[in-house]
Amino acid sequence: MSALTEAASGYRAARTLPLRVELVRQLRRRRTLVMAAILAALPFVLVVAFAIGGEPGARNDRVTLLDTATASGANFAAVNLFVSAGFLLVIPVALFCGDTVASEAGWSSLRYLLAAPVPRARLLWSKLMVGLGMSLAAMILLPVVALAVGTVAYGWGPLAIPTGGELDAATAAQRLVVVVGYLFVSQLVTAGLAFWLSTRTDAPLGAVGGAVGLTIVGNVLDAVTALGDWRHFLPAHWQFAWADAIQPRMEWSGMIQGTALSITYALVLFALAFRGFARKDVVS
Repeated sequence: MSALTEAASGYRAARTLPLRVELVRQLRRRRTLVMAAILAALPFVLVVAFAIGGEPGARNDRVTLLDTATASGANFAAVNLFVSAGFLLVIPVALFCGDTVASEAGWSSLRYLLAAPVPRARLLWSKLMVGLGMSLAAMILLPVVALAVGTVAYGWGPLAIPTGGELDAATAAQRLVVVVGYLFVSQLVTAGLAFWLSTRTDAPLGAVGGAVGLTIVGNVLDAVTALGDWRHFLPAHWQFAWADAIQPRMEWSGMIQGTALSITYALVLFALAFRGFARKDVVS
């Protein structure tokens, strides 16, 4: 009895399920390695595509960011972010935030974690922080690899702006950091959806697929111009506001609106996840 009392007196909820333990567990999973390999492979695929199909060029006398892909390593990195922002970067966020709790339930290990005992709020907090951290790492990995590959293939130089002018290499690198930061914040809605669904189901695929599906629905709705100003309340409406960061004079208004909307939705979804999980009858 004294041993139990001593163990109970030494118990600290904040020390259960440390972030480093959860991080190591998630990094060792196959899906993490596969996702990293896919993101790292994209720049190589684009280089090969440009080598086979020829350098991109302006169409209908209109120059777009894609047309400047081979101008420099910085342009190549920006193009990689452009082609992946709408869908590819959604997947790691949905995967890392949607699979985390549901997979434990699917393995029937969730109840044992709670019996350890790991407080429910602590368990969710650890998994959410690791999921968001890995999502950010995925978004950093892509432009870093693209910048390295693009520099080798097309040289180190200024970032050519489609509308005219250019940004020197140092400024371009700083702007790309802003772009990655905004992309991460804009994907918090997907993270919130995935995490909330992960606490509601024992099927990881359902949580991940549901978050990706709802994100796609948002993109489709944003394309419906008949919705008018209602589209401004859709996170998808602001997903490419980061393009204002690679202009001669950076504009913040679009990114500020997108950030505010994304954070608001995300906080609501995270709160629903914690509230629902606190009352959930965990049997798996």
